[in-house]
Amino acid sequence: MACRREGAVAVPYTGPQTAMMYGLVFVALVETVMLALLIPWPVVHRVLLVLDVYGVVLVLALHAACVTRPHVVDADGALRLRYGGLFDLRVPAGAVAGARVERRCPEGGPVRPGADGVLDLVVGGQTTVTVELVSPVAFVRPLGKRGWARTVRFHADDPGAAVAALTRGRKGPSPSQDPPGRA
Repeated sequence: MACRREGAVAVPYTGPQTAMMYGLVFVALVETVMLALLIPWPVVHRVLLVLDVYGVVLVLALHAACVTRPHVVDADGALRLRYGGLFDLRVPAGAVAGARVERRCPEGGPVRPGADGVLDLVVGGQTTVTVELVSPVAFVRPLGKRGWARTVRFHADDPGAAVAALTRGRKGPSPSQDPPGRA
């Protein structure tokens, strides 16, 4: 397990999907109870119970993976974008040309590459941060297909803080800070 580097900023992204995930868990639990009352055959009841419990565990695991694996902006401005255990993209600090807060609502799944070199990492149907890259960055989609991105758009619960961390990392420490070793 890798430790987080000093000065790195965690950028959570699960805000828009939390209610939906817990709603899915609630509906699956209600379905489990209703099917237990409606289905008279014990074998079918047991099979559906196993499938329903598996579905509940799967939804909780996906959400837990997203909560425990946030995006990370390193102190030097390198960016690591994730979607739980399904997607992981490292963007070196030198590849970041600029970042801005920009809310968009792209259609499609959570990892959506566009033909124009734009990669959307969508959470809750939206992205809130756009990162322009100096050179294309390679990525691997959840099912193994590879692609290249010149622009990356992702969701951050606090997009202003994410952009500030990216900008601060590219510019280095502010001149008002004392050098290390001085009291």
